[in-house]
Amino acid sequence: MVGRLYNTGSPRLSTFSIAARDPLTGDLGVAVQSKFMAVGSVVPWAQANVGAIATQSYANTSYGPRGLELLRGGLPAAETLARLTLEDEDRRLRQVGIVSATGEAAAFTGEECFSWAGHVIGDGYCCQGNILVSADTVHAMAHAFEGTTGDLANRLVAALAAGQAAGGDRRGQQSAALLVVREGGGYAGYNDRLVDLRVDEHPAPIQELARLLDLYRLYFSKSDESELLPIDASLARELQRMLTDLGFHAADITGIYDEATKSSLWDFMSIENLEERQQDDAHIDPRVLQFLQDRWQGQALGK
Repeated sequence: MVGRLYNTGSPRLSTFSIAARDPLTGDLGVAVQSKFMAVGSVVPWAQANVGAIATQSYANTSYGPRGLELLRGGLPAAETLARLTLEDEDRRLRQVGIVSATGEAAAFTGEECFSWAGHVIGDGYCCQGNILVSADTVHAMAHAFEGTTGDLANRLVAALAAGQAAGGDRRGQQSAALLVVREGGGYAGYNDRLVDLRVDEHPAPIQELARLLDLYRLYFSKSDESELLPIDASLARELQRMLTDLGFHAADITGIYDEATKSSLWDFMSIENLEERQQDDAHIDPRVLQFLQDRWQGQALGK
């Protein structure tokens, strides 16, 4: 069941967002959209194994690092929220959503946030928004998050799309952002930023965010071994022909996936930043194959 709705009693910036935890992986994240440039530089904050925070509506950006500090120190989400707002003399103008590493969710909407303003708290997530067309936005976000399968990034973007379809920010669209954290989840395992994407200025920022997420998965995710394609003689010949035309293969076109062909393919993948999907044996990731085919066809068409 979708969580409880909280509405401000009086009509009063500029955003709808969701903060959430994936109970299967422990991933934490925030997704946000606003009629405000570069909203990703203000609203989303998260740290692996600690929590996720969305701070908005005349946003007090200190809520991000300060809230994470309190969560890291063992304070529950509700107490963290109470501490942040109690220390803020302008809390009546603030809106914030917090989810802890345990999945506890808490949210606050100040009584002077511009209407419609309010939030929904559910199991492991909270949706909040202000200057919305109506409460339908946060309800739709909650329903979409609960009803969407896939990883946390996919569910968060689905929630944004549903919120926009239900009305969204009554001033329109301008920017969106997605932040998902996991311990060692960043590039080469050096940080926790599993997904960190921003659309700073765009007429359809949520759609653009979804497109970027698909590209992000291509470049940063490893191959699904169950989907790998064996490189038989026909496919080896096709690879050799395309790689030759693209200037990566200087050997004969034999239909044999030999070391020269493998080296040519890896050179192409390295140039195109597809190293995460390289295979040691005679297999190829179908997304890599499609990428190579698109590059080859584009060159043939002069694109």
